[in-house]
Amino acid sequence: MGSRSQLQGPRFQMEEGTALMHTLRQAAHCALTECFELKKDESVLIITNPGTEQAAIAQALHEEAQDMGARSRLLLQPVKNQTDYADPEVLDAIAEAPSVVLSISAEKLGKDDRHLTSPLKGPDGRSYDHIFHYLLHGTRQIRAAWTPGISRDMFLRTVPVDYASLRMRADQLCRLLDMAAAVLVRAPGGTDITFSIEGRKAMKDDGDYRSPGNGGNLPAGEVFISPALRSAEGTIVFDGSIANIEGDIVISTPIVCTVRGGYVTDVEGGSEALLLEAALRKGMDMAGRLVHEKGMMPEIALSYGTNARHLGEFGIGLNPQARITGNMLEDEKVLGTCHFAIGSNYDEDAPALIHLDGLVRDPTIVLLFPTGEEYTVMEGGHFVSD
Repeated sequence: MGSRSQLQGPRFQMEEGTALMHTLRQAAHCALTECFELKKDESVLIITNPGTEQAAIAQALHEEAQDMGARSRLLLQPVKNQTDYADPEVLDAIAEAPSVVLSISAEKLGKDDRHLTSPLKGPDGRSYDHIFHYLLHGTRQIRAAWTPGISRDMFLRTVPVDYASLRMRADQLCRLLDMAAAVLVRAPGGTDITFSIEGRKAMKDDGDYRSPGNGGNLPAGEVFISPALRSAEGTIVFDGSIANIEGDIVISTPIVCTVRGGYVTDVEGGSEALLLEAALRKGMDMAGRLVHEKGMMPEIALSYGTNARHLGEFGIGLNPQARITGNMLEDEKVLGTCHFAIGSNYDEDAPALIHLDGLVRDPTIVLLFPTGEEYTVMEGGHFVSD
């Protein structure tokens, strides 16, 4: 990998051409070596969307993987959003369980219509409604990364980072969260919420996808956990950016969400709040349609619909090169922020058809331990250990 001074030089200002592709190749090499430790003769599946900015990144990864001696396959499908299904040939290619799967998408990989109504049962006893999640988290056969909405600038700026330092911070936070029973989050914008994490295990997206069963985003840089079911109480005020079914937006008027019993019961604010409310309703409606369109059992569809309003994730950003741009892939990694997601969780026990992340600026995060002790992890957007 080239040094960061090389990767951040004036060549980045060029729109097209050999110099830009060369820098994309450098960042691709960093991802494949630092994050995946890709080996000769390993199989790589890269899925992207034709005619998009992401396709150039995918091409760079494909060429770099080939130069490293891997057997790389580049597969194209149209752009998919949160409500779309992946193409059958994409699902077939994933089902072959290549060593590494990279979804370099403009929006989403696409849902698995084959297993939404007939979930796969993993060795861990959990049900998986997507072949990708089954192979990654269930049988742990693949390594993977997904990059919804990544741009050239983001790829070049946030992928070549100090992974050793990032992973050290992530490990520390995971250990603390695993010991804690509950979390309290307050922020200047008005966020004031408490939720249990008892029985939950913290997860990290630290760019370490070197072993089967590990995967995450490019860019990497967050620690996250699923709040215990129906435990969250309080108010979340999203004041950074927020994901919407049609795309992510930087928030101009803060969105105030009332959370009761783990569910978002009320959404207030300006035009962004109306978009969020509409997305939550759509998530519920989509679940209802699965009964008629896919033959899903009504009681399962009801669970999917109800969970469209459940608090599914709490995360803390760790990437020092990330900044708020209106792209949640990067925004949720911004150092000094935290985020909550409404919808599906990562423990696979509150399935939903949507997962909408929203950013909170400058949070104070306090962990509550079973002993009654409290520990402040972050105050006003700054880690207390810094």
